[in-house]
Amino acid sequence: MESGTIYLVGAGPGSPDLLTLRAARLISSAHLIVHDGLVDPAVLDMALPDAKLVSVAKTRARHTLPQEEINALLVREALKGHDVVRLKGGDPFIFGRGGEEAETARAAGVNVEVVPGISAANGAAAAAQIPLTHRDHASVVSFVAGQCKGLSEQDWAGLAGKGRTLVIYMGVKTAPQIAEKLMADGLAPDMPLAVIENAARPEMRVLRGPLAALPDLVESEKVKSPALIVIGEVTADIVAQAATHAIGVEEL
Repeated sequence: MESGTIYLVGAGPGSPDLLTLRAARLISSAHLIVHDGLVDPAVLDMALPDAKLVSVAKTRARHTLPQEEINALLVREALKGHDVVRLKGGDPFIFGRGGEEAETARAAGVNVEVVPGISAANGAAAAAQIPLTHRDHASVVSFVAGQCKGLSEQDWAGLAGKGRTLVIYMGVKTAPQIAEKLMADGLAPDMPLAVIENAARPEMRVLRGPLAALPDLVESEKVKSPALIVIGEVTADIVAQAATHAIGVEEL
């Protein structure tokens, strides 16, 4: 029996309108979709009525399936001859574990195709009208994960500061450690930042404040995932501030 294909598909930051045409076609024709918890329900509503939807949603405290079992599930179904759409929030290759899944598929002799999506960082920044790079404020942008093993030992020196933008994925739960770490590395306590929650969705919020206030901001506003933290002068840009007032978000 000829094996099926595993499609690693980026669902973008939320809204179905931000899917690529390739992603939309695959979702609407798939008979098996294995999806993350961050995929918006409106995207899943595009699936066929008889499509099998398998959630492998992960939270900080609980994983429905360990990553190794997700890898095995994808390969097992493909070897049965099924095409599998592996649907991920954002882009599969930016903190999406897509690389691990692709490696496992290739090792098993299964064809794999990657369909990129608008990354959470790009989608969130665009929705909040915060430019990640700006000729007057930032010529470097870096992406880091704020929820991973050995956070305190990671070297983030030089990733944030004047002329730089730092985007932190999965940083809500570790906000106190992130603020402490960056200030210990020499970043000014008054460096402006924005927390973007539920980007590109009707319930989106953009919360602003200085780096030193990040833990209190997250706690007092009860920020929940999905949320990104953007640190840098671009978050205080007068153009971005004017835009956020226009779209009904919050500012500290």
